[in-house]
Amino acid sequence: MIPLKDDIPSYRPPIITVALISLNCLIYFYLLSSGEGFQLGLVKWGTIPFEVTHGVELTPELSFSIPLSLFSSMFLHGGFFHLAGNMLYLWIFGDNVEDQLGHVKFFIFYVLCGLAASLLHILTTPNSQVPMVGASGAIAGVLGAYMIRFPKARILTLIFFGFFIRIVAVPALFVLGFWFILQLLYAFPSIGSTSGGVAWFAHVGGFLAGIVLFKLFAGFSKRRYYYRE
Repeated sequence: MIPLKDDIPSYRPPIITVALISLNCLIYFYLLSSGEGFQLGLVKWGTIPFEVTHGVELTPELSFSIPLSLFSSMFLHGGFFHLAGNMLYLWIFGDNVEDQLGHVKFFIFYVLCGLAASLLHILTTPNSQVPMVGASGAIAGVLGAYMIRFPKARILTLIFFGFFIRIVAVPALFVLGFWFILQLLYAFPSIGSTSGGVAWFAHVGGFLAGIVLFKLFAGFSKRRYYYRE
């Protein structure tokens, strides 16, 4: 399933959402333009679990603060489709969560979800020497917040049935709940892995953090929304 748009209007301009998308794109294309420096940038500014858990730098020639890599890794992407997929989800769901929290709270919320995502990935793969990069952990937090705030929202979704493709409106609770279950199913077999691939537990950690932090930051707004059943 690929979400395309939702039916919940935003009442404030999504300044932070647009800024985050722009920043992620600018960093990606800047590193891409550096040629061979692209891979070096991912190693230097990505989060490497082994470095965090052992307090040592594996590549001293690419020295960068280990704690700060937890932040910088949120703005790096390993490829165009990695970037495009993450930014699509942020664009669809970020504006409404930002609308609920306000610009400043949303930015803090986003960063904290990203940190929670990274920490759970590190806890489950403490000896991995593969850099973790991507905004998906932070965006997973946005998805968690959206699911509990707008469970009945209709998400226009591209669904594949073998060779057939349909676009249908699906409740957010189903779309995002199904997404989270998939992350769990893939996450548990990856515990202790030292190879590359998707940081499934980062998605799980970000999603759960988003649910908790959204309730902490905002509770439930008194603003009323009307859904098409």
